Amino acid sequence: MLNYDLHCHSNVSDGTLTPTELVTRAAAREVKVLALTDHDDVAGLAEAAQAAAAAGIELINGVEISVSWRKHTVHVVGLNIDPQYPELVEGLHGIRSGRRQRAELMADSLARAGIGGVLAGALRYSSNPDMIGRTHFARYMVEAGHCKDVRSVFNRYLVKGKPGYVPHEWGNLQDAISWIRGSGGIAVLAHPGRYTAGRKAMGKTTLVELLGEFVEAGGQAIEVVSGSHTPPQFAEFARYAKEFDLYCSCGSDFHGPEESYRDVGRLPDFPLECRPVWEAWQK
Repeated sequence: MLNYDLHCHSNVSDGTLTPTELVTRAAAREVKVLALTDHDDVAGLAEAAQAAAAAGIELINGVEISVSWRKHTVHVVGLNIDPQYPELVEGLHGIRSGRRQRAELMADSLARAGIGGVLAGALRYSSNPDMIGRTHFARYMVEAGHCKDVRSVFNRYLVKGKPGYVPHEWGNLQDAISWIRGSGGIAVLAHPGRYTAGRKAMGKTTLVELLGEFVEAGGQAIEVVSGSHTPPQFAEFARYAKEFDLYCSCGSDFHGPEESYRDVGRLPDFPLECRPVWEAWQK
């Protein structure tokens, strides 16, 4: 199987590398097909495409859309999208517009907990101020000595029930899938093993209900091999793919060196019987 990595981020959203640097790193790790899937933004795709052409990599236009489903935040990756599709462009703009307001509320909440100056610090880590998010806050808080690493900041300050957590209403599941499908893309449920209810994993019953609504709305694939999944989860989500007749996708969810579960392109093969998502656009 060719080396595919269909879930990666650049500094257009919350990655640390520019699109060109990301492509260069992927090429050095012998990735042959790469999708840039920045959160709620497609502004890095043109630069990535130029770098990919020079490196001999096939670039798949992608995006990762933030969705509010019931009381959960879930993510839907769009692969092989048209980044200029008007409804997608407008929808992503609407999602981005709420990020700055949420950031200000997060900073206020942290200030009340005795941690000041966080918004200005986080903005230094965000090359795209419209996309400021929790990861930028976490990077600054590590720099300021509040925690040893980004993951610790999330656990102590930025998840539900902690001082810096602010609930937010993202996009609608059906809308996100409609934008992706309307643009000619494939809608993928991203890293399903990461969704939680409070600090516990999303229960099987809730996950099955999510998958049912995802498929009913036009979702076509599930991320089986993810940087944040364990080997038993690879098999688990391969079974769900078969049960719901979904294609299987794979992605490192790479954000930057020293910050990611897996390096770009460093993914194991699919479990047996998976239908790779790229078959959908190679027909």
